[in-house]
Amino acid sequence: MKISGFTIVRNAIKNDYPAVESISSLLPVVDEMIVLVGNSEDDTEALIRSIPSDKIRIYPSVWDDNLKKGGQVLAVETDKAFQFISPDSDWAFYIQADEVVHEKYHDIIRKTAEQYLEDKRVEGLLFNYLHFYGTYDYVGDSRKWYHREVRIIRNDKGIRAYRDAQGFRRGSEKIRVKPVNASIYHYGWVKNPRKMKEKLKDLLVSYWADAVDEPANIERASGELFDFNQFDSLKHFDGQHPVVMKNRIAEKNWFIDLDISKKKLSPKEKILYWIEKKTGKRLFDFKNYKVI
Repeated sequence: MKISGFTIVRNAIKNDYPAVESISSLLPVVDEMIVLVGNSEDDTEALIRSIPSDKIRIYPSVWDDNLKKGGQVLAVETDKAFQFISPDSDWAFYIQADEVVHEKYHDIIRKTAEQYLEDKRVEGLLFNYLHFYGTYDYVGDSRKWYHREVRIIRNDKGIRAYRDAQGFRRGSEKIRVKPVNASIYHYGWVKNPRKMKEKLKDLLVSYWADAVDEPANIERASGELFDFNQFDSLKHFDGQHPVVMKNRIAEKNWFIDLDISKKKLSPKEKILYWIEKKTGKRLFDFKNYKVI
């Protein structure tokens, strides 16, 4: 069985993405790692080349600045990276530049991929998610955070990235998946408040230009510091972070103390939140896949 990893990255230094940690976390699982480096305003390519691994294959790409509606360019670039995967690979493991795989899941991921290798009904593997927020001490636990998504797909070029590349589909059809007992650690909302604000402004202009003029986004883009008190529900993280994140966590140069004792939820959200915590089931959840 052969598993290829693939990712896209642009302006990793400017926007403080944990791209090195992200890619490094996947290397023990995959047999090759495709990194599509977009035209950047910083030295992203040199950053990726600094990772000591002969599994990594770097390809350059120029992002189409006309594809700014709904994050479309992210799906286009993801599909480009997918095309570079070796034809003899069985599975393709997609990871975004702010996502990390914990080393405790490496074996179970490969074993699950092996388990369903010959079951051609299974087109992908579904991962759980932990979304860190503000610092490395808090995770989002409300319904606004997607709690599962597909990150491993068959090496079948009929499968394509969907919308802003959060997941995948075959044409308009949702792909058939099996769950894997592993989580993706998402660090996209963990940054210095100034860096977080700069990143949001850059993303709105670069990838979601159609939404720049929405009142909520105008407010989010104003000012110099991001207000991390704008959350609905968080909980403390009491686990261990991936080893590859050790240095980044030690170098954290900001402090945020959030009062997470009260939930900022509507009456309907409170009911659904309570049901999910009691039963483990998320009612009326959007699923970009079919679990079989």
